[in-house]
Amino acid sequence: MRFMMLMFPANYCNAAPDARPSVEDIERMMHFNYSLQQAGVLLALDGIHPPSSAVRVSSVDGKVRVVDGPFAEAKEVVGGYWVIDVTSREEAVAWASRCPLSPGDTIEVRQVFEMADFSADAQKAVEGLHHDLGQSVT
Repeated sequence: MRFMMLMFPANYCNAAPDARPSVEDIERMMHFNYSLQQAGVLLALDGIHPPSSAVRVSSVDGKVRVVDGPFAEAKEVVGGYWVIDVTSREEAVAWASRCPLSPGDTIEVRQVFEMADFSADAQKAVEGLHHDLGQSVT
């Protein structure tokens, strides 16, 4: 089972576009990342820039709307993620619990859809597409 662990760093919604984690925070996180890799559960991971450097693209009344960050309504924002492959939700939560969080940080653990999670009709609708994409379409 694949799970995405989303990191919500405390106060990241107010971070400047050039904000970077400290060397100490990077070292602590790299130890955690290495433990995921050594256990053979890590599929992907990345940290992402703060929302002050982001752009939101949405649809409003049928028209595309583009808005540059920062976003005033943001309370919690994603600062990075991991995708892991484990045997259960409980195992995913156990891994998230080992992450070296700073005060106020949060990790949200969410299961990734697999094709088997969808009806036969939905699976048939995407049949063959995942081969063309070179990856899962879900």
